Amino acid sequence: MRLTILISFLAASLAAAQERPNPGQVYQHAPLEVLLPDFSAEGLVLDIGGGGEGVIGQLKGKQVVAIDLSKRELEEAPGEPLLKVVMDARELKFLDGTFPTATVFFTFMYIDPGDHEKVLGEIYRVLKPGGRLLVWDATFPKKTDAKQFFIIYPLRVKLPKKDISTGYSVRIREGLDADHYTELAKRTGFQLSAQKEEKGWFALEFAKPK
Repeated sequence: MRLTILISFLAASLAAAQERPNPGQVYQHAPLEVLLPDFSAEGLVLDIGGGGEGVIGQLKGKQVVAIDLSKRELEEAPGEPLLKVVMDARELKFLDGTFPTATVFFTFMYIDPGDHEKVLGEIYRVLKPGGRLLVWDATFPKKTDAKQFFIIYPLRVKLPKKDISTGYSVRIREGLDADHYTELAKRTGFQLSAQKEEKGWFALEFAKPK
């Protein structure tokens, strides 16, 4: 997407908070290319932040229970998940040990860092023993311009049967990287199973002990 279009999306998303960025406040990151092959998953997949592009819903279809704080984002999300539910990830309404797999695709970047451990704790609770948590997210760079408060990530997601071109825009949150989530996940009780780091993004897999 062009920078001007992404800035307009950013302005719209921040309107409720009365934050209206101008181009001088926005840092445009180099485009990210995320290869997302189909992953094995038995039973249901809980997708945290499954609105918007609904990437996991497009990939796993009827296996997915997608939750999001925004009803509009869920309504607009493509794909055919089993369920779309308006829900706060800080207080999941599911019973303990409900899901064998949970995913968080470029969603933590929109959640206040002070709530990350709480969200991970809720995911841990609703996962079955031996369950998996898959996380994909952006690596935030250090600020080099004090006037820039927002960042835009142009993103191309390569699914097995289609490509998704989109862009994510959010406040710059320095220090959010793979190590940040790994430390919090381990503190919650997860074990790190796999880690992949690319330019500007990473993928992590955690397991809940049996």
